[in-house]
Amino acid sequence: MSIFYYDNTFDGLLSVVFDAYKLKIFPELLLTEGDIEPMFMQRVHTSVTDAHKSDRVWKALQKKLSKQALNHMMYVWQSEQQGADVLLFRYICKVIDSPQSIETHFSDEDVFEMLKLAKKVSKDQMYLIQFVRFQKTKENIFFSVVAPDYNVLPFTIRHFTQRFADQQWALYDTRRGYGFYYDLHKVEQITLPDESSLTDGKLNPELLAQDEALFQALWKCYFKAISIKERKNLRQQRQHMPARFWHILPEMQG
Repeated sequence: MSIFYYDNTFDGLLSVVFDAYKLKIFPELLLTEGDIEPMFMQRVHTSVTDAHKSDRVWKALQKKLSKQALNHMMYVWQSEQQGADVLLFRYICKVIDSPQSIETHFSDEDVFEMLKLAKKVSKDQMYLIQFVRFQKTKENIFFSVVAPDYNVLPFTIRHFTQRFADQQWALYDTRRGYGFYYDLHKVEQITLPDESSLTDGKLNPELLAQDEALFQALWKCYFKAISIKERKNLRQQRQHMPARFWHILPEMQG
């Protein structure tokens, strides 16, 4: 059984596909330098990421897949799930080898697994957009701490840039240690050198604007006022508002 090594980037994966067809060797496993090599498997090739190679493969996929299917590929990549890169590799090879589109061939195990995982990631993206709660800082920046199950933060930036174009804001993924900051003109990726400013998934109260606590209190009052006690359904509430987000929702705090 053969192994290809690559740099664990999406362009790197597309370069692996290019090399596999060129060498006529199709690996059963993809690893990154430093990974533990399983017994009874042989290192065959180290694929070097090449923009020319990855562009050729991507253009070939664009000719054979819909925009939705291409988006699903990106969702699967951003899932960060173990074996997702091998699943994508097999799927891409099937797309290239088939004279017809395979994206709706759900009887194929790889096509089905691609769709299933892509839906999970897409749902996580939707949750992140729905349940983000910004806190206003003393610097007049609206800051939100998030920790999605999948690496979906990049997929949400366009929404927040359009929705809050007139405000400075920052979103920070504590699970992956990076975020994005919008300064009214452009979005740039950021990292926090010291996460001591974060407490229980929120900003340290000392960093908040003077009126932030008031706004949160008003929001809690509004939420309570529009709630109908007799129609409260905790099971349905958890279904549409998963409990893993409650710690960042002011309306769920007391």
